[in-house]
Amino acid sequence: MNKSLLAFTASAVLFTQPVVAENIGVTSSADPRVTDAGMEMLRQGGSAADAAMAMMLTLTVVEPQSSGIGGGGFLLYQDNAKGILSTINGRETAPAAATSDRFVGLDGKPLGFLEAFQGGRSVGVPGNVQLMAQAHQKWGKLPWATIFKPAIRLSQKGFIVNKTLESRLAAIQGLWPNFDEARTTYRRDGKPLKAGMTFKNPKLAATLALLAKKGPDAFYTGPIASQIVHAVTTSKLSPGDITMTDLAQYRAKEQQAVCAPYRVYVVCGMAPPSSGATTVLQILGTLQRFDLKAMGKDSPQSWYLIGQAMQLAYADREKYLGDDAFVNVPVAGLLNPEYIKERSALIDPEKARADYPAGNPPGATPRTAAISSEVAGTTHFTAVDKNGNIANMTSTIEGPFGSQLMAGGFFLNNELTDFTFAPEKDGAPVANRVVGGKRPLSSMAPTVVFNRDGRAVLALGSAGGKRIIMHVTKTLIGVIDFGLPLQQAIDLPNIYFGGGGLEVEQNSILSAMADGLGKFGQKVRPVDLGSKVNGAQRIGNSWTGAADPRSEGTSATIDAKGKVKVTVPRSIDEAPTEDVG
Repeated sequence: MNKSLLAFTASAVLFTQPVVAENIGVTSSADPRVTDAGMEMLRQGGSAADAAMAMMLTLTVVEPQSSGIGGGGFLLYQDNAKGILSTINGRETAPAAATSDRFVGLDGKPLGFLEAFQGGRSVGVPGNVQLMAQAHQKWGKLPWATIFKPAIRLSQKGFIVNKTLESRLAAIQGLWPNFDEARTTYRRDGKPLKAGMTFKNPKLAATLALLAKKGPDAFYTGPIASQIVHAVTTSKLSPGDITMTDLAQYRAKEQQAVCAPYRVYVVCGMAPPSSGATTVLQILGTLQRFDLKAMGKDSPQSWYLIGQAMQLAYADREKYLGDDAFVNVPVAGLLNPEYIKERSALIDPEKARADYPAGNPPGATPRTAAISSEVAGTTHFTAVDKNGNIANMTSTIEGPFGSQLMAGGFFLNNELTDFTFAPEKDGAPVANRVVGGKRPLSSMAPTVVFNRDGRAVLALGSAGGKRIIMHVTKTLIGVIDFGLPLQQAIDLPNIYFGGGGLEVEQNSILSAMADGLGKFGQKVRPVDLGSKVNGAQRIGNSWTGAADPRSEGTSATIDAKGKVKVTVPRSIDEAPTEDVG
């Protein structure tokens, strides 16, 4: 039994003999250039780790609004031969000088998000390059420099601006009068870049070339580190306090996975400071007593129950989750089967609750709930190699465009705004308060699922801020309960909550059944709930990829003859494929 699994999974046999798929490689991401970069590594004999890290670097180039080396992420890696699921926490840290009143104004009240996120004050020490270095050292097969080639090529030769980048640039321009480098880099003739234009980023190409040659130390102790410190501390707006020492002392860290059974499967994800796995598993556990399969995906009651479990689990998230290196996070208590039964008993199958209180899990320290802010940015990508190894990573700079500050051609994160701005509530310290060296709470939820034989059968994750948890949970329910292929599960409508009721994806089957859903007693409001789910699924002995039709993402597979097939889910109703090699 893998020691990384918590005690409550001990009855499950998770890891058995390796399985080599008929498709000998899969990549999936929110951008076709990124999917291609990962596939380029697999075609050269690279591992899933090589592919995923090439994808992370390429996202720095083509998806600057959401992710990149200026931010951090969480990686799940399934070593198929050894039967071990590992995780690496590359979440950003607060500078050593950070204090709990970092986002409190002179009037003693928490700052507004708009005031807090722009400039150096919101920048955490980036973790993605350290994560990459550890992953490459443990599981990489290709030379370090090879992994950089797709990203350097796109930076030097240019890439076509897509509609997503165009829309994000158009939306953010009014916030850039104090950010000269961002403005000059992403404008042409004084106007934001448009879809169809070719964009080159020579500064980023130089940064990536230096990293490729010198290794991660160039980022954390060398010239790139100096550029980061300079950008943060000299920001025209809210200068920050990151130092060269903060960068030099940063370490990504390997952690135990958080796992729990659901139906005949075991679902695994990241430990704190990610709230993803804990909250996903709470929702699933709370739903265990309901026969969602019999109800089906077209039943208002299925979605009503999902909504009830969601709101109860998020209440616990706000109260108990944070960086467990600094606060007691009762993960085992939150997932304790008896506690989950208590929480599930709060759900009336026929009538919505009037409130959704946090519970009292075993081992919890008394504290008050406090809402954290988390912007719906981020990205997710998945790679499976010919040996069945899986790299499943969610990466972010928060967004859009992080803190708006650039260094070396890339954007720096605003992850510190994921801390709770008010350090105390009702006279008690909140779990997710700012502390120097601490990692802010995150909803990123990279997830790997194992079947009853202990074989990995599903890997996925999403973007979307706090909604990430629900995008992932909905997809898991789609596969496990509704019996859908991964692509169709991703296509299912999204659901969330807010404004005292449920939010359902507009122009979907959920918005069409709003009246039926509302009969359970909770207000239902159709809204835009976009997502960027990406992942891979093993069916029989063959892996296949899937991407969210709400994004510009793609997936690709390669077979033993070297033939690559790219899948482009252009809409909910259409998923054409294209043979490219």
